[in-house]
Amino acid sequence: MTGSASAPLHVLVAGGGVAGLETCLALRDLAGGRVTCSLLTPEEQFTYRPMAVGEPFARGRAQHHRLGAIARQLGVELIQGALASVDDGARLAITAAGDRLSYDALVVAIGARTEPAYERALTWTPERDAEVFGGLLRDIEDGYAKRLAFVIPLAVAWPLPAYELALMTAWQADSMGRDDLEITIYTPEDAPLAMFGAAAISAVREDLDEVGIAVETGSHVVAQGDGPLVAEPGGRSLADSRVVALPRAAGWALPGLPYDTRGFIQCNAHGKVLGTAAVWAAGDATAFPVKQGGLAAQQADAVAESIAAHAGAPVRPRPFKPVLRGVLLTGRGKAWLRGPHDDDPGVAERRALFWPPTKIAGRYLSPFLLALEDSEAVGRAAEPDGHPVDLDLERDVPAAADALRAARRD
Repeated sequence: MTGSASAPLHVLVAGGGVAGLETCLALRDLAGGRVTCSLLTPEEQFTYRPMAVGEPFARGRAQHHRLGAIARQLGVELIQGALASVDDGARLAITAAGDRLSYDALVVAIGARTEPAYERALTWTPERDAEVFGGLLRDIEDGYAKRLAFVIPLAVAWPLPAYELALMTAWQADSMGRDDLEITIYTPEDAPLAMFGAAAISAVREDLDEVGIAVETGSHVVAQGDGPLVAEPGGRSLADSRVVALPRAAGWALPGLPYDTRGFIQCNAHGKVLGTAAVWAAGDATAFPVKQGGLAAQQADAVAESIAAHAGAPVRPRPFKPVLRGVLLTGRGKAWLRGPHDDDPGVAERRALFWPPTKIAGRYLSPFLLALEDSEAVGRAAEPDGHPVDLDLERDVPAAADALRAARRD
């Protein structure tokens, strides 16, 4: 079914996060009156989380915007509820409350779940950052915590928060006068932030060495029964350390749609869900292995182009091409990084390579959020101390390249 002036295509977007809002914004620009959009979400606020990692250290903050106000500004119908299943044959999205919502095109942008990798560790998530670190920083200041272990579990494809947290914790401890704190990062990577290339590795190692953070590379931490966590190889016990671990992502295994063994939705390079007639997916809910806000926005742009063309707009849909952009927050000045390119082995520069220098670089969402914020507040939130990274995942991350090749075959 294609949209026209008399009968626009009705697009139901499930999810009020980065991917969902970017989809609505992109469709408004690309398809105009050829589509009408409804936004299905259980949330009342959009929370812009990238800077939340810095909240306990007074280096950033999450931003909150009411979805009702955003929907009115975009001319989008807001529906309160959570997507529970899909009947694509009948063009129906069923909510957790049992409501049956019709659509001409459905975009699933419901994000992912997080689950702890270990029972005996603090699990960091943006939602719990202040809660986890508030108490931990107090224990450091009072001298109760002498050793910290930041753990990147196996199969975690976005390791940056572990380095951000370790570096900011070290600088915070220094400001407290605690010079006896030992911090170690345990990672399965061959080198710190190896996926970002030689320049990133060198710059991050300088930061880590400056504050005395040790890194155990090629390491995986395992739980052994009721005993303490152990770092392999070598079998080093972490019983004497306070352990902070990154979570693992898990999908929702949404009934009515194809999903992999971890519950993530399977789709092609344009975000079209496999085996469906009118369902697309974007963001962390998909089977793409790297989960990050900027990538979610790029997936949403590919989905919007595909739907806009389906609605009759003069748009040539382009497949999702992931370029990872983010900011590695550290405790000292700005040293901006760009990932290695064929014609450039990687350079560290004293300038930002994109604007705004935040972790979400959505084509539509970034300027939209900037317009919503007071200019002074935006300046404070959008200029963190750290390393922006620009990385072509298809070229530099084997797992991402494999996923993209599979998506193009479908």
